[in-house]
Amino acid sequence: MNETEQKNIRIVIIDDHQLFREGVKRILALENNFEVVADGEDGEDAVSLVRQHSPDVILMDINMPKLNGVEATRDLIKAFPHVKVLILSIHDDETYVTHVLKTGASGYLLKEMDAEALIEAVKVVASGGAYIHPKVTHNLIKEYRRLAKEDEEHEESIGFREVEYRKPLHILTRRECEVLQLMTDGQSNRAIGETLYISEKTVKNHVSNILQKMNVNDRTQAVVEAIKKGYVVVR
Repeated sequence: MNETEQKNIRIVIIDDHQLFREGVKRILALENNFEVVADGEDGEDAVSLVRQHSPDVILMDINMPKLNGVEATRDLIKAFPHVKVLILSIHDDETYVTHVLKTGASGYLLKEMDAEALIEAVKVVASGGAYIHPKVTHNLIKEYRRLAKEDEEHEESIGFREVEYRKPLHILTRRECEVLQLMTDGQSNRAIGETLYISEKTVKNHVSNILQKMNVNDRTQAVVEAIKKGYVVVR
């Protein structure tokens, strides 16, 4: 059992809609080692509450009055480098995501997420990892692939040899390759299970094996690495 599992994960929720904050609190209360120590309605609250309560994770809305989530995250990371910020947003556009991640945020979730995704994201971010909503990840990958294609076309135009891509059957099983492709498509564990007619628990086991075999820490890293090496197709 690691340190994150042994001690309570202290959480501050920042969102200008009280009803949303209350809903998130109820979801987080499902986990025994989650402790919501405070909540606030704007970025200015975030700075003062972090100073008062020293939380492990901040759940931060992106659109708020006075001081928005992007500005607040930048200020927080600068003043409290140890704090992990997990952005909550309605925007799935990759420009929002890249802008927020540049401020130092550790994750980006869409408010359409389910309870399981929220709990998983908090655990991953609290343990030092990064978590990006699968739908957002897919958009980021499409943009990455577009830029990579432009680079390839430029290289070909000046005489570079085209890279030969191959499926990762030398490290992954065929089923794991299928799961990796569906991860790239932005599907959640539940959706992957429905697509492949396997249980969600089995999907989680496959994802865990993929991360271990590819020597990466999370789903996002696995997908980005798979794109780079041509293991998957961005559709």
